[in-house]
Amino acid sequence: MNNRVIHFDLYANDPARASKFYSEALGWTFKKWEDESMDYWLIMTGPEGEPGIDGGMSKREKESVNNASIGAITIGVSDIDSVISQVEKAGGEITMKKMALSGVGWFASFKDPEGNVLALMQADMSAM
Repeated sequence: MNNRVIHFDLYANDPARASKFYSEALGWTFKKWEDESMDYWLIMTGPEGEPGIDGGMSKREKESVNNASIGAITIGVSDIDSVISQVEKAGGEITMKKMALSGVGWFASFKDPEGNVLALMQADMSAM
């Protein structure tokens, strides 16, 4: 992985309404995540093999009147521990400590000095 954007997340007050909108407006397709512990939908933004990235959508947990959180950008990395260290050295703040996403990989998030929150993902099918 070369520290490239590999995924995005959208947050929605009403995921059914949001998926209907994006399906009609942009032709995106949605598939409910099969893990019952999460209300999460996979977003396919176009045909496989074409340039672009796919994403996901979950229900917005909290909303600020002036600055509603719209989503997240996930960056694929080959060594999440090293990147977490680099983020902190560069002045970023870890907002979610490294955690395993079972069968997917390692995940963490950080806030940059401008207040933007981004996520890191290291693929590792053995993560537990």
